[in-house]
Amino acid sequence: MNGIFLIDKPRGITSHDVVYRVRRKLGIKQVGHAGTLDPMATGLLIVLVGKGTKLSESLMGLDKVYEGTAKLGEVTDSYDADGEIVAIQDVPSLTSDDLKQFMQPFLGDQYQEPPMFSAKKIHGTPLYKLARKGQTVERPKRFIRIMEFSLLDFHLTSFDFRLHCTKGTYVRSVVHDIGQKIGCGAHLTALRRTRSGHLSIQDAIQLDVFESMDKLAIESCLIPPYRALPPRIA
Repeated sequence: MNGIFLIDKPRGITSHDVVYRVRRKLGIKQVGHAGTLDPMATGLLIVLVGKGTKLSESLMGLDKVYEGTAKLGEVTDSYDADGEIVAIQDVPSLTSDDLKQFMQPFLGDQYQEPPMFSAKKIHGTPLYKLARKGQTVERPKRFIRIMEFSLLDFHLTSFDFRLHCTKGTYVRSVVHDIGQKIGCGAHLTALRRTRSGHLSIQDAIQLDVFESMDKLAIESCLIPPYRALPPRIA
């Protein structure tokens, strides 16, 4: 069995948890994924199986599309709802047009600093382990590009958005940063990955459904390596 599965990751588990459960279901060891989702996040997780694991680098490099919700007026240490609230501030009177004006400068090429609560390693130690000890260290910024940052809905103290970005972009950092620009702080309360390159959440299988499928049904959902890559790579 060689290729990829598109799994709709549920909230509250890690990407590694998904890999473990797929590995257990298939009874094979050679299983990985192409792009981590935080435990809080849901949506498209590309699971690599057998020789499909060789596609990891190519698939991880694909652009990503997310839809999420941000809460204004509260800052957390992890920049998302899984963290502890470290600041609460009044939310200024904003209109949808005001918010769009704040979002506009985030488009384009830029350098982004990884959050302390992340798996990024400094001298071999994941940042989140240092953060849990109350330590803050300098983090090298990485180059990213944001192609779309659209307002989907606005609720005075929260807003829904769509973000199209390059690999390695921390969406919760974008939300944190826009909160700082507005002056009231913000954190991410929901995130769903809907696309990775040409691969869509519409073609994904819910994890519990995958685990209940028989072998024949599973094989019918396997995307072979030559179809997994976008045309320009394949």
